[in-house]
Amino acid sequence: MKPPCRRLTLSLSRLVIVIFLVLIHIALVAADAFDTLTVQREIIEAWPLFDCPQCMDKKEQLHTKSMAVGNHQIEKDIDIIVTYTDTSGAIRIRTVKSKDLSASWVWKNPINDKQAKDEGSESLEDQHDTRVLDTNELSANEHADVNEQPLKTPFPMHPAKLRRRALRQERRDRRTAELIQGGDKRETQMRSAAIERAKTFDTSVKAKYSIWRKEYESPNSDSTLKLMLDQIIMAKAYASIAKAKNATAIYDSLIKHSKRSQQAIGEATYDSELGPSAVDRAKEMGHILSLAKDQFYDCILMARKLRVMLQSTEANVEEVKKKSASLTQLAAKTVPRPLHCLPLVLTTDYFLLSDEKKKFSNSRSLEDPSLYHYAIFSDNVLATSVVVNSTVLHAKEPGKHVFHIVTDKLNFAAMKMWFLVNSPAGSTIQVQNVDDFTWLNSSYCPVLRQLESSRMKEYYFKAHQTSSLAAGSDNLKYRNPKYLSMLNHLRFYLPEVYPKLDKILFLDDDIVVQKDLTPLWSVDLHGMVNGAVETCKESFHRFDKYLNFSNPKISDNFDPDACGWAFGMNMFDLKEWKKRDITGIYHGWQNMNEERTLWKLGTLPPGLITFYNLTHPLDRGWHVLGLGYDPALNQTEIENAAVVHYNGNYKPWLDLAISKYKSYWSRYVIFDNPYLQLCNINTFMLS
Repeated sequence: MKPPCRRLTLSLSRLVIVIFLVLIHIALVAADAFDTLTVQREIIEAWPLFDCPQCMDKKEQLHTKSMAVGNHQIEKDIDIIVTYTDTSGAIRIRTVKSKDLSASWVWKNPINDKQAKDEGSESLEDQHDTRVLDTNELSANEHADVNEQPLKTPFPMHPAKLRRRALRQERRDRRTAELIQGGDKRETQMRSAAIERAKTFDTSVKAKYSIWRKEYESPNSDSTLKLMLDQIIMAKAYASIAKAKNATAIYDSLIKHSKRSQQAIGEATYDSELGPSAVDRAKEMGHILSLAKDQFYDCILMARKLRVMLQSTEANVEEVKKKSASLTQLAAKTVPRPLHCLPLVLTTDYFLLSDEKKKFSNSRSLEDPSLYHYAIFSDNVLATSVVVNSTVLHAKEPGKHVFHIVTDKLNFAAMKMWFLVNSPAGSTIQVQNVDDFTWLNSSYCPVLRQLESSRMKEYYFKAHQTSSLAAGSDNLKYRNPKYLSMLNHLRFYLPEVYPKLDKILFLDDDIVVQKDLTPLWSVDLHGMVNGAVETCKESFHRFDKYLNFSNPKISDNFDPDACGWAFGMNMFDLKEWKKRDITGIYHGWQNMNEERTLWKLGTLPPGLITFYNLTHPLDRGWHVLGLGYDPALNQTEIENAAVVHYNGNYKPWLDLAISKYKSYWSRYVIFDNPYLQLCNINTFMLS
């Protein structure tokens, strides 16, 4: 048992410890209360920062009250601690000054948690940062004053911010409407552009250059062929250099491999047409070229050699072009054997007929101006039959159509015999001989006088005949027999040939009719003499192409940019013709061109001059030209045309004809006719 004094000492020690712990607890509670009061004073100081008039009054009252009660100095610039999350997800802290904030910032009171949460979404709607407000000192009285006026409603938003928000929304709405409207407009424009492109798109196949052909399946279908051709060119250049330097071995090797490569190429135009040895020949040539390059390559010397080769090749190309033009002109005026056979057989049978059977019926309709009259001047029986057949086939009233055919003495019997045997149903036919027009003589007609002159004979048969085809190609065109025939110039004497007619439609023998031509007689020519389709496109087929504007007689009277037109389908008003003395105008210009200084031979140049400012342009759909020389015509225009014209050298009855255009002409040939079968004129020949 412990002594009493010992027990007393222990009790006192315990009491001291308890008292010490109580004092520490009191100190901690006081410090905590003081910190809480300080934070509340700081919040109260920062809270009433509003820009509205009511809030400004409240701020002033609280500020005055706090100045009177508090003993601490109030900071005008508050440090704001901002916490945010960066792109990596880490939390960052930074400090900003309250003076740096815009007027749209709204302060919130964190005492009332519910109110703080409600206004948080309003005051910081567009911000993703959390803002913590910090200040120094406020008094306990300020805390009491703030608590006396608790927040019961959300803080109002600053008018400037509301205005900016409204402007932003307005801009968004306006931009959205503009984008929608612009998108609709662009879509409409694109649709219209696509439709217009589709209308002008040409689906016709452009000969062998069509991308749908087999040889265009690969973009490099001729790469090997081109390589071999380039190797041959380089071999010739190196061979020339080797010969100059007496390198016989290399020279012989280059020549030998060039011949082998040329033999391997043959007539090939694509890689698929090359022989199996072509690749080996290309490799061998590549090897010998490599050896030649190592020994003889000189940039300046090689450039000189290639330039000489280029000039030589260009000269050869020009020579070939001239020969080709000469041969084309020669072939164009050559009559194939079957077509030569036909008039011979017809002529023989014609002279076996009695005089009664040599006459046409319905001769009374020949001068009736109320009917539809056609003038065809030709010496080609088969071509004339196609013109008549195609016209009658598409005519709505064949009985009202009258065909006036004029030919020369040599083909008169054959032409008449053909239409006696093959008279078109219901239509009237008249066949005349140009030599029977006694009024058409050299004293009246300047062209006939010029054709009979010794100077013209010299031009046609002696002076311009050359020893080579290439040298005479430029003048061979004008030695075509059609320029020597009066049938070609008879079109300028229509009122004299048909004096009782008012209107007549002139047709060439190389045309095909695909529609009813009756509406042409109803076309108002507006006082003009000639109705024709214009042929000018951009700078082509204008007067300066046909006439010599270096001569003042031409340049003073005509516009070089005036649009040309075509013979082949022309509606002539014979009344206006007589009134304006068109034939006299034609004679005047022919007399001035006796030396051929105003234009070359032919009928179109004097026609352009004679009917200058007297031609009414017809719609292009009436007459489509170019089937005798242009393989790239629009197929749709051809099929929709009333008349298609094979003007040019590639006539549809010749082997030169463009194959894809032949069917438009051959469909009107009567292949089961006994005369055509006798002369072996069949579909195979004209297909």
